[in-house]
Formats: sequence, C-alpha cells, structure tokens
Amino acid sequence: MPAAILSVHNKSGLVDFAKGLAALGWSLLASGGTAKLLRDNSINVTEVADYTKSPELLGGRVKTLHPAIHAGLLARSTESDHNELLALGWDYIDLVAVNLYPFEETIAKPNVTYADAIENIDIGGVTLIRAAAKNHERVTLVCDPSDYAEVLSMLQHGEIPFAEKKKLALKGYKSTASYDTLISNYLDQ
Repeated sequence: MPAAILSVHNKSGLVDFAKGLAALGWSLLASGGTAKLLRDNSINVTEVADYTKSPELLGGRVKTLHPAIHAGLLARSTESDHNELLALGWDYIDLVAVNLYPFEETIAKPNVTYADAIENIDIGGVTLIRAAAKNHERVTLVCDPSDYAEVLSMLQHGEIPFAEKKKLALKGYKSTASYDTLISNYLDQ
C-alpha cells in the first residue's frame, strides 16, 4: 500500500486531495492541524507521532524530523533499503504534500516582532521538501496546492511519470531557495 505524508500550513484543496489518495488505497500520515483537519472530514489518517512512536516536541516545533519519516523518504528502490526500513517497523513514504509556514506574510505585517518572524521559519517542512526532492525517482513531492488535482489525476490513471516527478522536485528546490533567500534578507536587515 503506498503511503503519503501530508504536512501543510496552507490547507486549501487538501481535503479533496487526501480523499482522492484514500480512495486509491493510500495510507495517510499527518501531524498536528493537518491530521485534525483530515479526521474532522472523516478521512482515515495516522498521526506522525503514532507512526514514529515519538511525541510532538517543543510545542510542536519537532514533529516530522524523525528517522522513521526521513528514512521512508530517502530509501532507494532496492531490496536492501526496503528490508532495512521493514526491520525497523517502518516503510517507504511515496508522496509528500507539504507547504511552509508563511514567513513572507509574517514579516510583511506592520508591527511584526523579531520573535514572531523567527517562529515562522519552517524547518520540518523544508526538510521534507528536500528529502522528497532528492529522491524524486521514487517519491512524489507536492509543495503547491495548485498541483493536487493534476497529481491525483495522474495517480488515478496509473502512476506519475518520471518527468513530472522531476518537475515537481525542481519546484520544491526553487521554493526552498526562495524561502531561504527571504529569511537571509530579513536577518541581514
């Protein structure tokens, strides 16, 4: 059964996307507010904390930063990698739907404090994007809600072609590069 991790700040379109994945037999992992949204819409989801057997830490600052998640994303399509995952009680994660905390919107607020700006620097989301993008031969990255419908349609008609996975990976790298530039420019002021 393929597995997806859903970890989004911008939840637009997510419910329909998750319902579509579930209808195709995908198992869904999610953390925090994303998991709550899915449960509230009667979508079966496993909390990341239950999957990793590690609670969310530091008021939610640490959720997806765990070897069970990143090994599942970074594992290659080899018998040895898959067996190593299975021996630990984990498995492949085949798709990541993620978008980042709204750093740009936060720093655009007229009286934003330095503490608020820093708190809106996403760490786990960027890490999910980079892990999925690195392993795009096996993992599909969806970091833009406007791509949900197309990705779901491709899955409904079979699988996602390599060229599309590569395009989505590139989109992910561009998004993290832009995000890091915003942060560095803000800190450089």
